[in-house]
Amino acid sequence: MRHCNESPPGQLLLAIRQFNAGQWYECHETLEDLWIGEGGEVREFFQGTLQVAVALLHWRNGNYGGAISVLTSGVQHLSHVSDVCMWVDVAGLIADANRVREALEDLGSERMNELDPSYIPRLRTVSQ
Repeated sequence: MRHCNESPPGQLLLAIRQFNAGQWYECHETLEDLWIGEGGEVREFFQGTLQVAVALLHWRNGNYGGAISVLTSGVQHLSHVSDVCMWVDVAGLIADANRVREALEDLGSERMNELDPSYIPRLRTVSQ
């Protein structure tokens, strides 16, 4: 079982690039491979990050309810994780996910496509 204070595996680095490029489906697939065999805090990290990616995919595909629901679930998983896990700024991801969820709730399902792109979360790494 891995721990948050470890260096990120190559698959996580790939997932970060995919997430930040808006390749949320591909990111989900990459993280799912990591998440399945994991336990503890790192499992929560992978699952929460995966769910934020899926939520953004729902938003892009016009699924308002799915975006809101999965953003909420993703934040719940991430709330069980250290502020930094495998170099990823988890606290920042939680803040970004909450911010985009609130912006979508303000817009509502009819105007969700008007979301300002600056609200789209990014996975940021921090120096160790």
